[in-house]
Amino acid sequence: MRPHQPRTLNEALTRARIVDADTYTPAHREASRRRIAEQLHEMRWLQLLAEPTTPARRPHRQPLLLHERAAHELRALCQGILHDTDAARRIARFDTTRDPGGALAFASLLLLADREEGAQFWLQFAAGGGQATGAICLYLMHLRRGEWRDAKYWARQIETLEREPCQYAPVPHEVVDTTTSPAGPDGALTVFLDLPDDAATVPEDAVKDAVQDLDVDRIDGLGPIPQPNAHLAHQIEDLVATDH
Repeated sequence: MRPHQPRTLNEALTRARIVDADTYTPAHREASRRRIAEQLHEMRWLQLLAEPTTPARRPHRQPLLLHERAAHELRALCQGILHDTDAARRIARFDTTRDPGGALAFASLLLLADREEGAQFWLQFAAGGGQATGAICLYLMHLRRGEWRDAKYWARQIETLEREPCQYAPVPHEVVDTTTSPAGPDGALTVFLDLPDDAATVPEDAVKDAVQDLDVDRIDGLGPIPQPNAHLAHQIEDLVATDH
């Protein structure tokens, strides 16, 4: 999967150059400079994304393509959320009280069951309610799809949401500003996640079975959005207990 923006300096210059020299004007020159600046900023952002998002103490693994790593880390993050001791209680409460922390836990369940449309809806609900971990999931989701500008948007939101009160952060993480120039228009962030070990995983086939019979609401423009029920929390408790 290739980003929509150039990966090399030569590609950036080629995109920015003015082809028709006969109609070259100062306005064209300024537009060319602006395109070069935008491309270089985008290249810097993608370079930062390619850096490791897990602490250096993690065992060395074979390098993955950016979207592959994002997919792996998103599922590992969702596993970590479900393994939190408070996750089942939050999902149970989410059946009657639509709180952002419950939305985060429920969305993680949907992601592992490959119900991505519904998961994205509830992650946006969680992030809209001030949960930075919801924004981290959305950041990784868009990276996995190759949707760079959407990923960039959520990367900026993570730092903003970190300052919100009442955070539910079941997977420890640290957001680091990696901006190299104070004059940069957006800045750049690196998210360090303390992801769970590969051995600590809820079986995803069992997760799919758990959400198979959930009620689904169809919301215009958003697709099918699964809804929680009273029995789901007990199923999650059982699944987490049996994977140890």
